[in-house]
Parts: sequence; structure tokens; C-alpha cells
Amino acid sequence: MTRTRVMLLFGGRSAEHDISCISAVAVAAALDPERYDVIPVGIALDGRWVYASAARAAIEAGPDALPPAFVVEGEPVAELADPLRPELVPLDRSSALEPIVVDVVIPLLHGPYGEDGTVQGMLEMAGVPYVGSGVLGSAVGMDKVMMKRAFLACGLPTARFVALREWDVDPAALDAAVEQLGLPLFVKPVNMGSSVGVSKAEDPTSLEAAVANALQYDEYVIVEEAIDGREIEVAVLGDNPAEASIPGEIVPGDEFYSYDDKYVTNGAELRVPAPIDAAAVDAVQQLAIDAFHACRCDAMARVDCFYTPDGRWLLNEINTIPGFTPISMYPRLWQASGLSYPQLLDRLIALAFERHERRAKRAGRTR
Repeated sequence: MTRTRVMLLFGGRSAEHDISCISAVAVAAALDPERYDVIPVGIALDGRWVYASAARAAIEAGPDALPPAFVVEGEPVAELADPLRPELVPLDRSSALEPIVVDVVIPLLHGPYGEDGTVQGMLEMAGVPYVGSGVLGSAVGMDKVMMKRAFLACGLPTARFVALREWDVDPAALDAAVEQLGLPLFVKPVNMGSSVGVSKAEDPTSLEAAVANALQYDEYVIVEEAIDGREIEVAVLGDNPAEASIPGEIVPGDEFYSYDDKYVTNGAELRVPAPIDAAAVDAVQQLAIDAFHACRCDAMARVDCFYTPDGRWLLNEINTIPGFTPISMYPRLWQASGLSYPQLLDRLIALAFERHERRAKRAGRTR
């Protein structure tokens, strides 16, 4: 049987580079070697596209040859000796005339220069099938302001916010945000994920510091009202129809679900399934699918919501390339919904081919 050649594209130039590397190692170990020929390609922080020799060696050895690193629900998960820093080596110049031929690409690039439509546009131009949302859905899903504007245009509930560009930030603009939204406030870079650059502001002084922190990562920032509510997440899969997983709940170990809480201290508790009643499950699943369509997403997304004490649902954000380790919420929610990690990857690859074939049939397009 001819194996499908799958390029795992990971790393990237954003502040989420390390998280992407962890996802790539887990995906590589989960893809069936009898069905897939995995080609790992890393993007270094300086933008170089490189072969990842350590990842290649690990994949060729096979998952059984790798030492178990930790156990999730009894299932061993393999990782490299240093998954945060896989060895990246430049492509051999002698191979420059020998292009890498692949059947499909799995972009595991979180944040700018990968999750924001840039890589998706390149793959569209190259005519290569790829997993996940297209250019528009990726761009809207990455930009927190445009995402929320899409939600509001479709009549979907979300927290109140103020959008500021770097040169719009002055004391008067911050005072106006406090007057409009109250305190406390959350401040985030508009184009970033994994809670990078996110701060909670309790007063005008900390608001100024929070905005300055967010501006280190993007020239656009979003200032949001603080919501008193439970953090509920739903995984969406497919195109026609899009399906919603059972919901999960994040119980932060920190004051909020921060970067450290996610990746450093592991202080957050992930409850799967979320302890909510059947009516609430139905409501948040429909809201997640509506958000998915509002942002013109394809194939997969994780939708994050707030559930307030008075029973209201508010959309927080949508993630078009969610974390993909076996302990990440997206695959965990699907596993709890009856779809294993390897089966989920099979489904996503199939969806990539289906969308590519569907779009190739439109007028003005060629394969």
C-alpha cells in the first residue's frame, strides 16, 4: 500500500514556537507508520525552513522505541529528550534541486506566521492540501478584534471590548476604556495565543502596564471587560456538517488561565466532560458551531466560552490550530467524545483532501 506523504510543519517565528514543537512530536508519534510517511520540517525562530534531524530520527525509530515521558489515562506518550528545543539543521544545499514531494501538510504553527493565514496562503498558491482552516478563517480566527466583530455581526454574544492600535494608546484612550468597560480589565495582544502577553488590570496604573506588555507582541491590543464565569471549551470538527464535541471545563490554578498556568506550573484542572447539565451542553455546542461558521473556519477549531452564574453564554475566542499534544483540550475532548487521537488525525487528513478536491472544481481554479 502506498503511504501518504505527510509534512509536519512546526516551530515558527512566533512566541508560541516551543508549544508548536511539543505538538509536532506528539502528532508524529501518533500517525500510523503503515499509512503515513512523515516528513518533519521545522521553521526556526529566524525564519529558516529546516529539516528537524532529531524529530526525523525519533520518527524513524518508531513510537515503541521512544522512552515514555509521562502517562495520560494509562496511555504512554513519547517525546524527544528535549521537546522544547528539537535540533534544527539547515537543509543540505546539495538537495536544493530535489524538492520535497508531499501529499498533504499538517501546519502545527501556533500564533503569527502560521496560524494567521500566511502559511495557508502559501500552500494555496502551491496547490497543496493542508489540514485546518483556509486563509480567511485562519486570519479572522487569529485576530481577536476581527473575530469578535464577526461574532457580533452574526448576533453571537461576546464580552464587551475596546480595540486600540499602538499610536492610539494614550491616557485619554485608557481612561475611556475604563469608563466604558469598568474594572478589572483583561488586556491582550490581538494576534497572539496561549495567553502570551495577557494581563489582568485592576486599576488605571496596572492597565497602562498591561497595555505596554501586550504591545511587545503586537501593534494592536484588545481591552476586554472581566467576565465572572466558568471557562468552557468545545472542539469542532468537520465541514459539512461541522460537529461539536462534548464540552470541557478549565479551572485555572492561577488568578486566570495564564501562560504559566498552561505550560509551566500545570496548575489548571481540566474537567472532561464539563460538569454542566444537558441543556447547557446543547447550548454551548450550538454556540461553538455558530462561532465556527461566523469566522469561516474549516475542519477544526477549539471554541472557548464563558458560562456566567446567571446562565448566560459568552464567546471568548476561537483557535484554528489548537494545541495538539494528547493532553491538550482539543484531542482530549474528541477522545472523550469517542474519537481517539490517531483517528482524529486520520479524519483531519481526510478533510484536507476533501476540501482540496472541492475547491479545485471551482471555476478559475486548477489543481
